[in-house]
Order: sequence, then structure tokens, then C-alpha cells
Amino acid sequence: MAKRNNDNQPIQDILKEFVQSNNLQTGLDKVDVREAWVNLMGNGVNNYTTAIELKHDTLYVQLSSSVLREELSYGTEKIIKMLNESLRKDIVKKLILR
Repeated sequence: MAKRNNDNQPIQDILKEFVQSNNLQTGLDKVDVREAWVNLMGNGVNNYTTAIELKHDTLYVQLSSSVLREELSYGTEKIIKMLNESLRKDIVKKLILR
């Protein structure tokens, strides 16, 4: 059975404790990275993005345009920095464009 607390706690603290106790942070990070990519890259890049996947600390992005993939490859460090700033965590260490 779950532990029951009778004292009042903010919902934010309760949710953080729940995420930590059930090891859900990696799944939430995957969702957050996808949302950050969509928000930062805009419609032009998102129209050619077919898949976004975070494995450990590497972000794999599949693009349907080879020209766009080549253009984005020149700015991978800047993209990683922008994503991490948007997430307020150092999640993405490497970006691989496919």
C-alpha cells in the first residue's frame, strides 16, 4: 500500500516525488525534447521532420530532405545549446540527423 501523509503539501512536490519513485523522468524528458524541437525549429523544419527520438543523451532526428539535413548539420552545436536552454536541463549531448 502507498504511504499516506496527512500534512498538506503542494501538488508540485507530490508530483516530483511520484515521478522519482516510479522512474518516469526519462520518459518525460523524451516528450519534452520532442516539444522543444517543434517549438524551436518552426514549421519549415517540422514539415520535413519525420521522427524524433531521444536515446540516453543522443537525439536522433530523421528528416525527409537531404538538403535541409545538410544545412542543419552545420549548426548542430547551436541546436543542442538551444534545446538544452529551452529544457532548462543538460539532456541532449549529441545530435544525429538522419
